[in-house]
Amino acid sequence: MSIIKVVNKYKIDEQPNDFSFWQLKSYEERIDALEQIRQEFNNWKYNAEQRFQRVYKIIKRK
Repeated sequence: MSIIKVVNKYKIDEQPNDFSFWQLKSYEERIDALEQIRQEFNNWKYNAEQRFQRVYKIIKRK
């Protein structure tokens, strides 16, 4: 899925509502957009992909 950049100009009192835009999208499109935003934020904030952290458990043997 690729994103196409679209720019529209509106008068201040005629701007469309973001909520109505997202209501027209399917659940899959909303989740895909949310995942892309999450990945972009992680790349910006941490400069790396977010991954699962390793968990180590130390067990003392007798």
